[in-house]
Formats: sequence, C-alpha cells, structure tokens
Amino acid sequence: MKPLEGIKVLDLSRVLAGPTVGMILGDLGADVIKVEKPKDGDETRGWGPPFAGGESAYYMCANKNKRSMTLNLKSAEGREILERLISRSDVVILNFLPEVLRSLQLRYEDVKKIKEDVIWACITGFGLSGPKASKPGYDVLIQGISGLMSITGEPEGEPMKVGVAICDVLTALYTVIAIEAAIIRRSKTGMGAMIDNSLLESTIASLVNVANNYLIGGTVPGRYGNAHPNIVPYQVFKAKDEFIIIGVGNEEQWKRFCKVIEREDLLSDPRFESNSRRLSNRDVLIPIIEDIIAQKEGSYWLEKLEEAHIPAGPINTVDKAINDEQIAYRGFIQEIEHPTAGKIRLMKNPIHFGDIDLEIYRHPPLLGEHTEEILTELGYSKESIEDFMKKGAI
Repeated sequence: MKPLEGIKVLDLSRVLAGPTVGMILGDLGADVIKVEKPKDGDETRGWGPPFAGGESAYYMCANKNKRSMTLNLKSAEGREILERLISRSDVVILNFLPEVLRSLQLRYEDVKKIKEDVIWACITGFGLSGPKASKPGYDVLIQGISGLMSITGEPEGEPMKVGVAICDVLTALYTVIAIEAAIIRRSKTGMGAMIDNSLLESTIASLVNVANNYLIGGTVPGRYGNAHPNIVPYQVFKAKDEFIIIGVGNEEQWKRFCKVIEREDLLSDPRFESNSRRLSNRDVLIPIIEDIIAQKEGSYWLEKLEEAHIPAGPINTVDKAINDEQIAYRGFIQEIEHPTAGKIRLMKNPIHFGDIDLEIYRHPPLLGEHTEEILTELGYSKESIEDFMKKGAI
C-alpha cells in the first residue's frame, strides 16, 4: 500500500508549481483528478517542442499519475459538478490570485462550506495577503525579486537565473510537506487546513546560508560564480580538457587535497591554515589551484581525488546525467505506454521506500481523458453527461 492511498485530491491548478504538488501526491498513491478548461486545457500542453503524441514534454513533466477531466468552472452546471467533486475530496490544490478565488467562490471559506474538513492549498507568487498579493508571480520574476539571481552568476557578470523554474519546484515541495502534515493533523483532530504558500517566501527560504550571512553578518551577499561563499576551495576548475567540480569541505580534506596536487607547502602557509583564512585569501589561493588543475586532464584529477576521498565530479550534460550508471541502477527512469505517443521515458518520483516502488502507474492524461469516468463515479447518468457536454460544462 502506498502512503497516500485512499486520499482524494482535486487539482485545479495549472502550469508547474500546483501540478507538481498534485503529481507528487499521485506518485505517493493519492487519487488525483486534474480539472482543466474545455478545449484549451492546461496551457503547458502547448509549451513545446518537443512534443510526443501531441503532448508537450513540459506538460508531461508534472502530470503523471493523475486523471484528467474538463470542466467549465464559470457555468452553473460546471459549478454543480465542481461542488460534488469538492465534497468527495480530501485536498484541493489551486493557484488562483485572490480576486479570481473570490469570483469563482473558491476561497477557503467557500470551499469549507462544501467540505468542512477540507485541506485547501493555494500557491501564488506573493501569498494571499499583503501589498503584493494581487500581483501575478512568474518564476523568473520571483528569481529576481527573491534575491536568488543577485547571487547567481559571475562576480563581474550579469545576474543569472537558475536553468529551471526552481521557485515553482521549491514551492511545490513545501506545499506537499504542508499537505502531508495537514493530513496527519486531520487524522488526529478532524480539522481541515488552509495552506497559503508563496513562491517568494519559498525561494527566500532556499537561500539558507546565504540569507543567514546577511541576517547574522549584516553584509549583502554578492555573486561568486561557481565558487562557494563560505568554503574555499569549493568550485568549478578548468582541467586541460574539461571543467570539473571540486569540493574541499573540511580540514582533513584540505590536507589530502594539497597532497594530491603536490603542494603540501600550502599547509604551512598562514594565509591558508583554516577555511576562514582561505576564504579571506581566496584571490591568492584560487589562481594557484587553477594553474595546477589546468596542467592535466579532468579524468586524471577525478581519479586521484576519488582515491583521496575528496568530493569531485564531472560537469555532465543532461543526457549524461540521465544515462549515468547510478541512475540506471536505481531504476529512476521508467518506460511507459502512452495512448498517442507510444513508448515514452519519464522520471519516477525520487523518493525510495524500502518496501514500495513508486512507479508510474498512470501516463500524463490526455485532455479530458477521464471526464466521463469521473462523472460516472460522481453518480451522473449517461444522459446527464451528454447534457453537460451540450451545454459546454465539460
């Protein structure tokens, strides 16, 4: 039995953060119903290329292990169906702005009237309260506003965003944690929950030690490129033929590192006698190391560093990372059948339980693929379903 089997989730969200929440809950065994607009559906379905069987790779990354139905939330019939869906749901996921929640009557207080113990989880850019609550929050904007871009990139270069929508992913993970905690609390108290998570706070929380460098030290953090603000040496170095990453995390590793690069004289240099001193003198130390690393191939250094038990690795391209022998051994990539795309490969959930395989058991659904099935479960007759279709409710 998967951990969330028996939990019913109504996913009214779109794009990435909310759908990722629903997908993770589905991975863990919940019955997740993805509600989409008739005809158009989640806009990420069209965010390609690449496409497979008419579905974008983007859409597929956040919508496996769900069922899809179409529903016009603004129609009277659609509202009737929605309320019936809510009444059977343990969790409702949304990512509407406050004014949209009001107009659709989907605020927590509205939904709670339909299902007293509902766990209501809404993701927005800035949260549902405060001076910026009504502003839309796209990932790239939040990367800038949160301070994340100010610490990403080369010191003299322009601020850089992370290569994926990391704010969406982080917020999704925090929201899954909140929902699971609310499920546990409800099992003890019978109480539902209102969860109001923002991309902004989730991303600032992810600044961890860098944010604390400011909170505790009072200095505004800058950009260090591929270096670390608190540890030296801990960064990318250019070998003779490729870039590699080396992370010297403690004093014992520093001693072994100096031996590997044949510069044990650095151990007696007072400028480098501790991490704090190396941090203060990084402008002197790093060029010394760079010159040494550049003299030999990356494979040479990676072999020597591994022998010395010093963290180091290559800078893989995505294809090399996904096809790494470790990923293959762990069974992280699963091939599944898709009704229009045929055989496709997707990533499984990275959580490993000792006695459960969180396999992909539902392909990312086609738009409205399960509408009739779900309405039948809700008790509607075939005639009623045909009537809903004629009236544009589904």
